[in-house]
Amino acid sequence: MVIIAREASFDEAEIFELYDSVGWDIWTRDIAKVCRSLAKSHLVITARDESGHLLGLARTVSDDETICYVQEVLVDKRSQGQGVGRRLMEHLMERYAHCRYFILTTDHESTPDGAANHAFYRRVGLIEHHEQGLSGFGRRVDNS
Repeated sequence: MVIIAREASFDEAEIFELYDSVGWDIWTRDIAKVCRSLAKSHLVITARDESGHLLGLARTVSDDETICYVQEVLVDKRSQGQGVGRRLMEHLMERYAHCRYFILTTDHESTPDGAANHAFYRRVGLIEHHEQGLSGFGRRVDNS
């Protein structure tokens, strides 16, 4: 059984374990900063098992009127492929159905995790910007 709930406070050790399980080393270098970011987000939802163990989380940045930016969706490596990510995304898509733009950024398809990420987001009903005549722009990201 997976329990999806909104959360506003975060345990650094628990968050570190989740981010570390998916290899997000850039984030785990300063887990206190990650927890502050989570606390300042518009919405953070978590997926937990019946014992309370953190299986995954998703967070948004939004004006809750026209745009919802899904900052991250991550599921503990051991819980991937069990519908946890789908449950998190479905919750967000329903919650922000009234927003014109529901967007996120993920790794390019050519990266090690990219193909699986793209396939997942397509399975939950999302399409790439260029497929709807849109483009996304941003500053260059330092991945070191």
